[in-house]
Formats: sequence, structure tokens, C-alpha cells
Amino acid sequence: MGINKESDVEASLQIGPTSLGMVRIYIAGNGVDLPLDFDPDEADEIAEELASAARAARSMGEKPKPKGGKRTR
Repeated sequence: MGINKESDVEASLQIGPTSLGMVRIYIAGNGVDLPLDFDPDEADEIAEELASAARAARSMGEKPKPKGGKRTR
């Protein structure tokens, strides 16, 4: 599967600090439990990459409709 291929795979995503001063991205779903730990500087870089990807996606035109109904704020 590539970055640009749609998938019906569902997973849970949690992000938060650990007791050891790391930032954990935790992905769970379909028999997979994947904890990914990053130091705070790496987490900042990831956040910047996410923001950059969001800006690029916005510039590509119409936003895809969220699955499962309307999104509310």
C-alpha cells in the first residue's frame, strides 16, 4: 500500500507524552499494536511535516468527505 492508495483498514491513533519524556504515537487495529516513541525535537519535526502535508492537501482542491457522516466543530 502506498501513501496515495485508499484503504478500508481501520485503526485507532493516540498521541501523548510518556513518563520518560518521549512523545508516543500509538497505533492499534486489526491485530497490530504499534507504539512509536520520539524525542520532543523529532515530534516537533513530525508536527511540521503534518502541517505541511495539510497545507498541500488543501491546495489540491475539494476536500474529501469524512466517512460516517458530517464533521462538526
